[in-house]
Amino acid sequence: MIYLTEAAANAVRSAIKGANTPIEGLRLAVDAGGCAGFKYLMGLVADPNPDDIVVEERGVKVFVDRGSVQMLEGTTVDFVTSVQSSGFTFDNPQATSSCSCGKSFG
Repeated sequence: MIYLTEAAANAVRSAIKGANTPIEGLRLAVDAGGCAGFKYLMGLVADPNPDDIVVEERGVKVFVDRGSVQMLEGTTVDFVTSVQSSGFTFDNPQATSSCSCGKSFG
């Protein structure tokens, strides 16, 4: 359903290790907004929401908002570092369009 590259899994594990409070995993969701119609939401959480779908990918628990599952199906999350910036990227086969920031899609 959701795939994490090794770089993304390492970035999440590092963030979990550096957190000030216990973290259970990474939560992913989609919300209306952004440049192209929908935007990706992600964050570390101590507990999943009761209706989240739980996926374990490369040793990282990923909690996917049930309402976002269809729009995130098959998405690969990567963590890219470049001279200009670093951050998570999304390769979403469900997206028909995306914006240049890579954080929203249509």
